[in-house]
Amino acid sequence: MSPTQIVFWLLSVVALVSALMVLISRNPVNSVLWLILTFFAISGHYLLLNAQFLFVVNLIVYAGAIMVLFLFVIMLMNLNKETEPQKNKWLKLTGAITGGSLLWLLVSIVRSAGDMQGKAAMVKEGNIGLIDNLGKILFNEYVIPFEISSVLFLSAMVGAVVIGKKD
Repeated sequence: MSPTQIVFWLLSVVALVSALMVLISRNPVNSVLWLILTFFAISGHYLLLNAQFLFVVNLIVYAGAIMVLFLFVIMLMNLNKETEPQKNKWLKLTGAITGGSLLWLLVSIVRSAGDMQGKAAMVKEGNIGLIDNLGKILFNEYVIPFEISSVLFLSAMVGAVVIGKKD
């Protein structure tokens, strides 16, 4: 096995185990921490696929910003056993049926993926997904929409500061 395959399988095991721990963990804070580890493993897969932009965006946006937001919301809600709503047996049964249907669908898709393997077109160019190509296109062809969106984000930040400012 090549080193790339070893890293792939290691990242896959980490992603699967941490995703299962998100579901199994009773403490919501622990679930969020396991989810962050899952996002790191997925980012590693993006890096193996030579998609550096997706790697960086996944780390910054998901593992960074959104997970910190989830963590703050969970900590502010102050969840404990007394405030947790009790679910009835019909809701649990519906969840089990829905989850089983989803599992059945995913297994059937994975089984049919073997038939489609020879039909997929493989791109042999090594520069797909690189940040260099994205930057050239973004700052040559789409520079005006990019700058307009940056002015909109700046005005939204100024508006948030004005609204949040106390008199």
